[in-house]
Amino acid sequence: MVDERKARRERQRRSIRRRRLLAGGALALVVAAVATIVLTGRADVTDRVLGLELGADDYIVKPFAPRELVARISCVLRRLQKSTSIGSNNVAHFSGWTFDVDAHRLISPEGGHISLSRAETQLLELFARAPHRVLTREYILDVIGGAPTFDRTIDVRVSRLRQKLESDPQNPQIVRTVYGSGYLFTSTVQWTKAH
Repeated sequence: MVDERKARRERQRRSIRRRRLLAGGALALVVAAVATIVLTGRADVTDRVLGLELGADDYIVKPFAPRELVARISCVLRRLQKSTSIGSNNVAHFSGWTFDVDAHRLISPEGGHISLSRAETQLLELFARAPHRVLTREYILDVIGGAPTFDRTIDVRVSRLRQKLESDPQNPQIVRTVYGSGYLFTSTVQWTKAH
């Protein structure tokens, strides 16, 4: 009976830790070119493993030497720069569309060129790098920026993007609304290098 209670408490603690890390945006690296370094006083192996499994690039436990922190940051930035340099997989192909991130341009299945604003480019890149995943408004605001007091900012941006992407923006097929959760990019994406 005592072992069962301990096991249940440990599962609850892990669940709470996981929710805290998810709420803190530790998955930002998965969908955008963002480096995440967890700097914490939690030295337990479970915390370290969970932080790294949730997408952190590094996990540093207090106390630490300032030189070590600078060295770890430099190392993560080097890795990030190599993976996000200009011309490295910055063209997405999905549902007949071609999306050139660096040129802020969409090419329709018919071959027409559509210019995108900076905000539209950021939003579409976020969706394209996380296909088949529901992204909440809060998460999108955290990653691409925006006024957190205006929850409808993301809705307006998505609506403008749909006007350009969807043949029927009222019944979207590529960027769908998941009521009560956020948005889902339904297309499979193939990334290639820019020409």
